[in-house]
Amino acid sequence: MKKILLMTITAALMAASCAFGADSAAPAPADTAAAPAAEQEASTAVPATISTGTANTIIKPTAAAPAFQMLERIETIIYGRALEGGLINRLNEVEKTVFGRELPGSLTERQTALLDFLEKGTATQPSVLFKLSVAEWGLEQRIHPTWSLSRRIDTMEGILEGAVQGGPLISRLERLLTKVLPDGVNSVPFTLPKETIVKGALLDTLTVRNVKVDDIIILALSEQIVVGDMLVAPVGSRIFGHITKVKPPRSFGRSSEIEMVIDSIEVLGPSVVPVNIGEAAKKALEADSAIIGAAGASLAGAILLGPVGLAGGFLIRGNDKQLKEGTLFYAQTSEEAQVLAYQIPSQITPITQPEGSAPQGTQSVPVPQY
Repeated sequence: MKKILLMTITAALMAASCAFGADSAAPAPADTAAAPAAEQEASTAVPATISTGTANTIIKPTAAAPAFQMLERIETIIYGRALEGGLINRLNEVEKTVFGRELPGSLTERQTALLDFLEKGTATQPSVLFKLSVAEWGLEQRIHPTWSLSRRIDTMEGILEGAVQGGPLISRLERLLTKVLPDGVNSVPFTLPKETIVKGALLDTLTVRNVKVDDIIILALSEQIVVGDMLVAPVGSRIFGHITKVKPPRSFGRSSEIEMVIDSIEVLGPSVVPVNIGEAAKKALEADSAIIGAAGASLAGAILLGPVGLAGGFLIRGNDKQLKEGTLFYAQTSEEAQVLAYQIPSQITPITQPEGSAPQGTQSVPVPQY
């Protein structure tokens, strides 16, 4: 009975979304069935567990998260912050903001279905955040995952229509999608190659005064990850790391130290893929170092910070303001990963992909035109 009710809620979500997108299944690659056994064992991207919101708003609920924690996660996605008041009134307000009306079911069932609708999608429909990111990319060639859903839609309306419009968020997003990508948005299962280069910039300055051990550090992807005609992660996608050690300046002129490890990148889905610091990342750093240095940008790596240590992390030595906002880091995907990607339409591929390989080494090349 409970399963039937949850299915009813999910159906209500889809109906309330005003027929959001075409109900067509994303085609799997033609050679999926014949893939070698080794490819079938490739790691799979997992759902992102860090909430959409401001860069420093970190919420990490589990599947069995308490009701208040689940609701705070949903509110952070929608508004960028948690609201105040009772659970029922707050959930009712969220549903009216998103769909224009309240939905049936128990508190837990409604929250679970809503969170899945926003982040996971269904077998035939990508998640709301997937579609929103593709729409942003189509309009601006970058995304804004640290912004709330409301702000992201408001901003797109301002660009496309000159003013923020009223109404449920989902119907507004569908209207924007028809203007940016009238053929609709589908997700396609895709194998992201091992050692794909990930190039990101710090969102905040790191000092021994403003970080502590286990703090989550967020970087923004500097160059989109496109393999062939598959968009995996647009510019602006979040890269996650964490602090493993902090030492303030010490006596006798000994410098401060910060140890940081880069853990994962959030790709379209949204889901996260593990990354590390390996030989491919070091080679990409060396290849870009002359250009980046000439442009006056800060570059993290062997050139400025000394040897890379800590099994794939960065050991940062220097004064208290050693690593500034915008400093660039390089990493690489640890293994092949099964992700959801957006297949770029052939008519816009030449615009979004330059001739030859991309600087970050993601093998982005124009799709042949027939």
